[in-house]
Amino acid sequence: MDFREINTFIHVANQESFSKAADVLGYTQAAVSIQIKQLESELGTRLFDRIGKHISLTHQGKVFYQYALRITSEIEEAKDVLSGSQDLNGTLRIGTIESICSSILPDILSRYHALHPAVEISIITDSPEALLDMMNKSCVDLVYFMDKRMYDPKWVKILEEPENIIFVASPDHPCTKKSPLTLNKIISEPFILTEKDASYRFILDQYLAAYGQEIHPRVESSSTDFIIQLLLKNEFLSFVPQFTVQNQIAQGILTPIPVSDFDLHIWRQIVYHKDKLLTLEMKAFFQLVQ
Repeated sequence: MDFREINTFIHVANQESFSKAADVLGYTQAAVSIQIKQLESELGTRLFDRIGKHISLTHQGKVFYQYALRITSEIEEAKDVLSGSQDLNGTLRIGTIESICSSILPDILSRYHALHPAVEISIITDSPEALLDMMNKSCVDLVYFMDKRMYDPKWVKILEEPENIIFVASPDHPCTKKSPLTLNKIISEPFILTEKDASYRFILDQYLAAYGQEIHPRVESSSTDFIIQLLLKNEFLSFVPQFTVQNQIAQGILTPIPVSDFDLHIWRQIVYHKDKLLTLEMKAFFQLVQ
């Protein structure tokens, strides 16, 4: 049994596919199959069930998967200790949502790159649910997301900060002259909103549903920048995290709209899996965001 076989096993388990794991690792599918067969032979058990084109971990495979994660983490930790070097030159895989990616991360990563120019950084954007699943499968090192407060015994939480979610429009929009508005009144206006799987949109929908109400946006988009551009054209209102439009508000080109019977907070959170080795690259990122 060698490290290469264990690493290949982890990738096959995460991807649930020999061919996808081969693509990620740069191997042929045949090479991946041979390594898994050798590992199964050495362990004396079958690690994967193969039914048609679908593969999944057996019970023994799930047990070994936890050991495999710890083995690879300890090897990486040993490399860090033995190298004794603070010149970071590894990789950092960040999973995040689009609104954080477009508004908060650019400044953080600019400072990170200035301090550690040799680190290779990969950014993946998706819904919090999908990102947390990727983290649990070791496809990303950490997840920076926004949602209700979430906890899991498998996670280590690095950051938990409240954020205001606000209604906003151009200063020339008629709704800015009618302040304060009620929730029932404002949701009847033309809206541009993020897609339904975005955490704060989902929370708004759930809040309205509790009172027998719903909102029907004229436009939906996953791009925060696109939403802001349409708001500047004075055609729509939107409902966004305040930090995503803070600069535009400070410049006076967007205006928050108070709603007398509504107040919603959400939480920016950073987590990583407890079985994941806390690498020097991750530690340096956490020091910046904190």
